[in-house]
Amino acid sequence: MEKVTVSPDTEILYQGGQVRGETMHPETPPLYMSTAYIMKDLDELHETNSSGGYSYNRTSNPNRDCLADVITSLENGQGTIICSSGMAAISLALLTYAKQGDHILASLSLYGESIDLLDNVISRYGIQTTYVDFTDLEAVRKAVRPNTVLFYTEVIANPLTTVVNIKELSDIAHQASALVLVDSTFTTPFLIKPIVQGADVVIHSLTKYFGGHSDVTAGSITTATKELLEKVYNIQVLFGCCSDPFAAWLCLRSVRTMSMRVKQQMSNAEKLAAALQAHPRVLRVNHPSLPGHPQHELAKNILTNGYGAIMSFSVADDRQKLNEFMHALRLVKYLPTLGGYRTTLSHPVSSSHMGVPEEVRLKMGIHEGLMRISVGIEDIDDLIADFTQALNVF
Repeated sequence: MEKVTVSPDTEILYQGGQVRGETMHPETPPLYMSTAYIMKDLDELHETNSSGGYSYNRTSNPNRDCLADVITSLENGQGTIICSSGMAAISLALLTYAKQGDHILASLSLYGESIDLLDNVISRYGIQTTYVDFTDLEAVRKAVRPNTVLFYTEVIANPLTTVVNIKELSDIAHQASALVLVDSTFTTPFLIKPIVQGADVVIHSLTKYFGGHSDVTAGSITTATKELLEKVYNIQVLFGCCSDPFAAWLCLRSVRTMSMRVKQQMSNAEKLAAALQAHPRVLRVNHPSLPGHPQHELAKNILTNGYGAIMSFSVADDRQKLNEFMHALRLVKYLPTLGGYRTTLSHPVSSSHMGVPEEVRLKMGIHEGLMRISVGIEDIDDLIADFTQALNVF
C-alpha cells in the first residue's frame, strides 16, 4: 500500500498511541500502572526480554512507549526515551555523552538550572564546560578543544529569545567529532526539528508545551541514531529516572491538541510583542518576530509556523513597582513554568536564573526589571488590554 504523506497537524492525531503487540484497538490507550508483569515460565521471560517486551516498569512501560513513538515521529529521530522531568533528561544526556576528562561547549544563554547543573554537578565528574555566545559562530570555532565532545544549546534561549543556527553549529561540531545536544523545549517540533538540521540529540521538558495543561511533569530524549539511543537508555535504566505511566498517559492525551495550542500561542505572542513594544513604559521587548530583534532574519529562515510563544520585556529595575504591576494584572498570573494554555509571567532573576552569579547574569542581560511571558491561547485583545492597564503603574 502506498504511504500517504500528511501534514504534522494530521500526523499527530494518528501517529502512535497503540500499545505494541496489543490485539485490541482502543481509541485511547489504556493506562498500565503495574510495576511488573507475570511470566508463566523462563521461556516467556527470555522471549520477553529479547523482544523488548514488558517485564518491569523501570525498564519499559507501554504508556511511555506510546508517547515515545509519537515524539520520535515528530522529531524525525530514531528513538525516544521518556524521563521523569526535563532536568532529568538534561542530566541523563550530559552524563551519558560526556565522561571524565571531556569538554563541553555550552551556550552562554542556557536555562539557569542547566548552568547550575554543569557548574556544580557535572564538573564534579571531571568534565569541563566553556560558555560561548552561540550566535557568534567564529567564537564557537575558536573555543573548540581537542577534548570537546559535546555542544549543548537551546534553539531560542531563555529568557532573552536569542536564536541559534542549529545547522551551522552542527557543521562546526561534527568537524570536531563532537555531538550536538539541543534543548528544544521552547520551540517544539512544530517550529523546528533539530535532528533534520544536523543535531544528534534533542531534549524536551514535556512539562511545558507537550503537556500544555500544567498537570504533567516529564521529559524526553530523542536521538538521531539507534546507537545513541541505546547508550542513554542503558544509563536511564540504572538511574531509574523514567516517567511514571500516568504522566506519560496524560502527556500523550495532551499531544493530540498540541498543534492547535502552539499555533494559537505563537500567533498571540507576535501580536502581544508588537503591542508591548509600542507601550511607553516598556523599555525593550525580546521576541524574534520583531524586526529589531538581532536574529530576526535568521529566525524567519530556520523556523516554521511562527517565532515561538515565549517573550520577555524590560521595565525599570524597581521591585516594588514590579509587585504593583503583578497585582494590577487581572488575567495574567505569575507561574514558575511555561507552555501552558494560559498566559503566565515569570521573573528570571527570582526563578530560572536565581542560581546564576549576578555578574554573569547581568552580562547575559538579565536584570531586575526583566519579566518573561509564556503566552497562552486567550483572546489576544483581552491579553493586550490586561498588560496595557497594568503597565500604567510604572
